[in-house]
Formats: sequence, C-alpha cells, structure tokens
Amino acid sequence: MSALLLTGIGELTTNAVGLGDDAADPLGTIADAAVLVDAGRVAWVGPASAATPPDTAEVVDARGRAALPGFVDSHTHLVFGGDRADEFAARMAGSPYAAGGIRRTVAATRAATDAILRERLAGFVAELHAQGTTTFEVKTGYDLTVRGEERLAGLAAEVTDEVTFLGAHVVPEEYADDRDAYVDLVCGPMLAAVRPHARWIDVFCETGAFTPAETERILAAGIAAGLAPRLHGNQLGAGSGVALAVAAGAASVDHCTYLTDADVAALAASQTVATLLPGVEFSTRHPYPDARRLIDAGVTIALASDCNPGSSFTSSMPLMIALAVREMGMTPAEAVWAATAGGARALRRDDVGHLGVGARADLVVLDAPTRVHLAYRPGVPIVREVYRGGERLG
Repeated sequence: MSALLLTGIGELTTNAVGLGDDAADPLGTIADAAVLVDAGRVAWVGPASAATPPDTAEVVDARGRAALPGFVDSHTHLVFGGDRADEFAARMAGSPYAAGGIRRTVAATRAATDAILRERLAGFVAELHAQGTTTFEVKTGYDLTVRGEERLAGLAAEVTDEVTFLGAHVVPEEYADDRDAYVDLVCGPMLAAVRPHARWIDVFCETGAFTPAETERILAAGIAAGLAPRLHGNQLGAGSGVALAVAAGAASVDHCTYLTDADVAALAASQTVATLLPGVEFSTRHPYPDARRLIDAGVTIALASDCNPGSSFTSSMPLMIALAVREMGMTPAEAVWAATAGGARALRRDDVGHLGVGARADLVVLDAPTRVHLAYRPGVPIVREVYRGGERLG
C-alpha cells in the first residue's frame, strides 16, 4: 500500500482537540489542510503548505472541498429478508407504530437463503460506503432460533467486526405462551451459538418486547459470556432502559426518545453514550429526542441510522445529520461530531471517528466547501470520495 497525500482540503474536520486552527475547537478544524496516509493510517495532518510527502506518495488534490472522518454508524439491522413498505404507508395514513411488526421480518428472514441474505447485505454495505459510512455495527434479531441467529451473526461478521447479538428483539410467536422458556433459550443455547461471531449483547427493553427483569437477566448472561452490553431503551415511552444500561455499564443506550430528568442525570454521570436515531422518528412520527437537553447536561451523543425494514429503512448518515440539526436542536458541528466521533465512542473505538495521527485513514470528501452542507443540502448526494484505511471505495 503506497502513501497517499490528500491535499488542497478547504476545511478539514479532524475531531482531534488541539490539532485544529483553534486549540479549543472540539472538531479540530483546519483550513487549507492536508492529510498524509501511510500503511492505511493517518501519518500526518496539518496545513497543506507544510506537507512533505514521500516521493512515492500518490497526491490527490481536493480542490478546496471539505473533508471529515468517515461516518461511524453504531446501530443497524442489515441482515433480514422481506419488506414492510405497507407498514410505512399505513403509518403515514395514521396507524401507530408498534414493535410487533418485527415478527413479519422474522418470518421472511427464516425463509430466505444464505445467498439471498448475503446479496442483500452486500447491497446495504455498498449504500453505506457510498454515503460516507466506513465503520458500522450490525445486529442479529430477525430469526430468533438458535441456528438462525448463529447464521445471521456469521453473515454479519463477514462485513464488520461490530456484530451484536439481539436474540432479545421480540418474543417469537412459538414462545408467545412461554416467555420464560424463550429467555432461557436466549441466555443459554442461543447465546452460546452466536458468541463466536459477536462482540456485543443487546436487548429491546420496551413495552411489547422485553421487561426490565428479563433485560437484566439477558444482559447479565451476555456479560458473563464475554459480550459487552448495549441497549434499546426509552423509545416508545418512559421506562427503565436508561437506568438498566447505565447500571450495566453499557457502551450505549439507543433511542432515548422519552427521558426523565433522572435518566438525563444518570447518563451525564456515566460513560454510556446516548445514541439517537432520528430516522425512526421520521418514519414513525414519534417525537424526536431532545438532543439539546442531553448535550447541555453533558451527555455524550451519537447519531446512527437504525437501518431496518420496519421503523427506519435508510442507511444515510448525512440524512441523520440533517434531521438532527433541523428537528433535534443540534448545531451542524455537533451533529457531525455525533455521527463520527460520537459513533466511535458508542462502539468504544479509538481508531476511527477522528483523523489524529495513528487513526485508521477513513475520510470522506464532500462536493462542498464546508461540513455545514451535510445539513444545508439534505437529500443531495454531496459525498464525493470515500477512503477506508487509505483505500478509495467505489
């Protein structure tokens, strides 16, 4: 792998405090910048006028365009069969969202072959890359049998190191009359089967999904098996999700739509990231989370797509940024940080989400002079070039 110098960057967002033109800028912004990449890592960052690349380096001129770290999408559900467009149409006509639609996708996923699921997954990964996402998490949870969850985890592991076991998505139809038996299955044979492929354990702690007591038991089993915890919580109403996530030392609690003052205080005092998923509110017409309230309280925020067939069928992190700015009280700078460095924190990664020296060289070049255009020009494909580990994608 030869060295690469990306120069002529009009505005470079590094997310490295102290690296930018203003030492206090949390986004470490450098004007008229360059990035030197060697062996897939950032080797040097600074003013373009000071760049001294090796003679063998490939030089790419950004011609004044903005560049930033690759997006980190810390919450997706990409391995599934079927389609639920009819549910979306019904919601737009006034029907409320409910978690039970997940069972339709479970049936379709169980019926899909490995080849079909792998092909669809490859298509979603291509979508992510084209829109600037270079690191992403993928959950299981659309089969809910031992063999099926193992299959989904194995497929997910083919495309990412960030695989999450979500056997506790909903209770499947065949266990509707014996929830305890299903929780036993999740905590025992299913967890054992998925464990070799997964890094994380997750639970949908919500009315219509899993109770607080069930959630505690499943998280404890996952942690005992060596998986790190994360949690779906407080999506459909106030509940115990945030408190349980903080108590378990979860890396992230995702959704956070309905929060009490105690929830906000608990998050602010913890290392648990609040991952906000505005694509869900866009698709379900639920209220958007109050990001301003969380940020002002000192809570670490991430943005993620929650790409899934039921409640947020989008893989676009630029759209998440635009929604966060327009609907959730975030500034463009805060939203960009949350979609990059915030996502990295939600995955407990220090090698992505920033462009400090030693970071993996994941960069997005925009066909725009500033990162503000990600919110300013919603729906426009302004992601021009994407590099992952210094290699251009697409």
